[in-house]
Amino acid sequence: MKIDHSINRSTSEKLFQESQTYFPGGVNSPVRAFKSVGGTPLFIAKGNGAEIWDEDGNHFIDFCGSWGPLINGHNHPHIFQSVVETLQNGASFGAPTRKESELAKFILDRIPFIDKMRFLSSGTEAVMSAIRLARGYTNKTKIVKFDGCYHGHVDALLVKAGSGLVTFGTSSSAGVPEAFANETIVLPLNDFDALKSCFEALSDEIACVIIEPIPANNGLLLQDLSFLTALRALCTEYGILLIFDEVISGFRVAFGGASEYYNITPDIVTYGKIMGGGLPVGAYGAKREIMSFVSPDGPVYQAGTLSGNPVAMAAGIAQLSLCAQENFYEELEKKTTTFVEDINNFANTHELPVELVSIGSIFWFSFNGKKRIAAADQIDADMTSFNKLHHFLLNRGVYFGPSGYEVGFISSAHTTEQLAFSAEQIKEGLEAIYQ
Repeated sequence: MKIDHSINRSTSEKLFQESQTYFPGGVNSPVRAFKSVGGTPLFIAKGNGAEIWDEDGNHFIDFCGSWGPLINGHNHPHIFQSVVETLQNGASFGAPTRKESELAKFILDRIPFIDKMRFLSSGTEAVMSAIRLARGYTNKTKIVKFDGCYHGHVDALLVKAGSGLVTFGTSSSAGVPEAFANETIVLPLNDFDALKSCFEALSDEIACVIIEPIPANNGLLLQDLSFLTALRALCTEYGILLIFDEVISGFRVAFGGASEYYNITPDIVTYGKIMGGGLPVGAYGAKREIMSFVSPDGPVYQAGTLSGNPVAMAAGIAQLSLCAQENFYEELEKKTTTFVEDINNFANTHELPVELVSIGSIFWFSFNGKKRIAAADQIDADMTSFNKLHHFLLNRGVYFGPSGYEVGFISSAHTTEQLAFSAEQIKEGLEAIYQ
């Protein structure tokens, strides 16, 4: 594969060498180490709009967007101004602030199936708290997750499928006791029969089912609407709470996330990423009856020193006020569809075994010969093609997350010109890979 030139990474290389002295693998989140794609990770210095610059001065059009939160791009002036104004009054108080109620009201007024919510500092915290709430509310202990869905680094959810149709999970990370994993049942995605069998056998022990309604952490595994609808119906029938993990899809495919997009109502929902405008944030919410079990109203304990941080709240208010504007999501999806179809038409014309799968403003490179991918075990584990493409694009000024399992995001900041340029680089990259 011929590449016109290779970007200078000398400063990033020095910084990475130093960072390995301080952090495991030199990073504070594993995928950032570039182990999947090879080479030195880029140390980012600044971002503006849809663009980022690394410490060596290399300039990129960014499709990672901090892994999804930056739906309005980097350093948006409205969000920036709100953060600066709030910081002038202090960064944290550990006490109630007006900003918390303002953001909560903004969300609750627009998402009718939740009455109350609780803010936290991450999506992982949100999921952990939602599961604890489900267990406390139902007085049952087991939970169901789906193979291929990621819900943060929660002990009970860092599990993989065992053997058999209805099976308890086994630990997929050191430090997670098997006793924890034994409380988690792992089912295949998009498999109604497995779901039905599980509920028939164990419904008296299952507190909740948690699912990414748009699984987007292990490829983009779009589910049949009929499966999601059946999941909702079965949870109702068997008295099991349904948790939608909308940390990625919330405020991304619609203001009300996948719940609004698919018109399916969960019992508990978790949010993060976009809701914080680029600052650390998480939230979970439900109807009043369920949320009444949360301390101090009820017996389910949950707390956090920086929960409801006023600066994060201010960023969230500013961000979501942009997202709530008329036709925001329609225009974003139209922009994404044009981008995706351009590349897919090229791949079809040249008979290349690659397809961009998309929903809303989320897309994913599938190198699986255009097969419908709805489950994790259907993904070709050989990521050689993506790794080559990633390397090619970095040298052409286009930045994607450094893993073929990760999705890409388009923001309102991406211009027609930037998308057209990026599409051309992708097409040239694909042609170079398969020539």
